Amino acid sequence: MEKHPLRWWALAVCVLAVLVDMIDNQIVAVALPTIHRHLGAGEAAMQWISAGYALGFALTLIIGGRLGDRYGVKRLFLAGMAVFTLASLSAGLAPEPGLLVASRVVQGIGSGLMVPQVLSFIHTEFDEAERPKAMGLYAGAFPLGGLAGPLLGGVLTEADLFGSGWRAIFLVNIPIGVAGLLGALVAMPSRPGLPRHRLDLGGLALLTATGFAVFYPLVQGRASGWPLWSVLLMAAAAPLAGLFAVHQRRQERRGGEPLVPPALMRTRSLWSSQAVLVCTQTAIGVFFMLTLYLQLGLGFSPVRAALSFAPGTIGIVAGNAVAMWSAARTGRSFVTVMAAVLAASLASLALVIHAAGDNLSVWELLGPIIVFSFGIGGVLNASFGTAMGQIRPQQAGAASGLVNTTAQLGQAAGTALFGTVFFSLLPGHGYRSAVVGTIMLSMGVTLLALLLTAALPRRQRAGDGAPAADPGTSSAPA
Repeated sequence: MEKHPLRWWALAVCVLAVLVDMIDNQIVAVALPTIHRHLGAGEAAMQWISAGYALGFALTLIIGGRLGDRYGVKRLFLAGMAVFTLASLSAGLAPEPGLLVASRVVQGIGSGLMVPQVLSFIHTEFDEAERPKAMGLYAGAFPLGGLAGPLLGGVLTEADLFGSGWRAIFLVNIPIGVAGLLGALVAMPSRPGLPRHRLDLGGLALLTATGFAVFYPLVQGRASGWPLWSVLLMAAAAPLAGLFAVHQRRQERRGGEPLVPPALMRTRSLWSSQAVLVCTQTAIGVFFMLTLYLQLGLGFSPVRAALSFAPGTIGIVAGNAVAMWSAARTGRSFVTVMAAVLAASLASLALVIHAAGDNLSVWELLGPIIVFSFGIGGVLNASFGTAMGQIRPQQAGAASGLVNTTAQLGQAAGTALFGTVFFSLLPGHGYRSAVVGTIMLSMGVTLLALLLTAALPRRQRAGDGAPAADPGTSSAPA
C-alpha cells in the first residue's frame, strides 16, 4: 500500500482524539460537587454523570472496531468525533441533570466509535519501521490526558470563564472537536471498508440489556428505597447474561462474528486475567467518592481537589514501567504483589483520612495515592500481557476489544457500587465515616483480586508484553 503523504498529520489528529477522550473521562470528577450545587443534581444523577461516559464507551467499544472494518476507518472516526462534539455541546448547555446524564452517555458512545479506529489507522498506514514511533505518540496521550483531565476540570470550574462555571469543561470540547473533524477530513486517507464483516447486533442488544439490568437498579434502587422492580431487574441480569452466552455460541457455530468469541473465553490466560482486571478497575471507583468527600465534606476547592489526585499519574507511569520490565519474567507473582500493594495503599488511605479528620491536607494523601496508582499501573499492564499470552494472532483484535471493554465496565461498576454504599452511609454517619467505609469496601475488592490471581498462568509466554490494548484503562484515579 502506498504511503499517504499526510499520515503523520492524520496521526496527530488521532492522538488529539485519544487525548480528548482521556481528558473527558477524568475531567468531570472534580466538577461534580459544583454541578450538584448549581444544577441540583441528586446523588444518583452524580453517579450517572460519572459512570455514564464509561458505560457508553464500553458498550460501543466492543463493536466500534468492527464498524471501522466494515465501513472504513476514516468514516467511523469522523462519525465518532461528530457525535462526541455534539454531545459535548449538549452537555455544556444542559438545563437539567437528566439531559446532562444522557449527553454523557452519548459522549461515551462517540468515543467508543472513534478511539478504536486509531490503532487500526496506525496498523494500516505505518510500516514496521515507523510503527514504534507512531505507537509511542499514541501511548503518550494517556498519561498526559490522565494528568490534564482533573487539573483542567478544576481550573475551568473555578475560573468561571464568561460565567460558564462547570459548563466550560464540556464546551471546551467544541473547538477541539471542530479542529479534529477538519483535520481528519483533510489528512486522513479514505480507505474502503470490508462489507463482508457482519455485525452481531443481537449480541450487542443482549449485552446492553444485561448492563442495564445491573447498573440501573444499582444506582436508582437506593434513591427509590429499593422497590420490588429494582430487585427483579437486577435478578434478571443473570438470565440475560446466559442468553448472551447462548447467542454467542450460536453465532460461532453458524460461522458469524460474535462480540465475545466463546473460544476466547476458554483460554485460561484470558478469563483469569479478566476476573482480576474487573476487580482492580472496580476499585478505582472509590476515588469518585473521595472527590465528593474532599469538596463537600472538607470544603476543598476544585483546583485543590484536582491537585490531590495529580501525583497519581506519576504512580501510573512508574507502575507501567516496572511491569514492562518484570511482569513477563515473574508472571503471576508480580500481579499478586501488585494486588497486595493496592490493598495496602487503600488501608493506608482509610487510616490517614480517619486520623486527620477535618485537618486532612493534600500532603497526607500524597503517599497513598501514588502507591495506589503505582499498583494500578502495574497490575493492569501485567493483566493485559497475561490476557494476550495464549491468544493466537488472528484472535488478537477480538481479545483486545474484550479486555478494554471489561476494563471500562469495571470502572462504571465501581462508580455505581461505591456511590450506592457511600450515599447509603452518609445520612447516619457523615462524610468521613462514609468515605472510610467505602474505601474499606474497595480494599475488600482488591483482596478478592489478590485471591483471583491464583487462577492466572504462572508465566506469560516468552516474548509477550503488554498487548495492543488501550492504555487509557490505566488512568490516574480521579
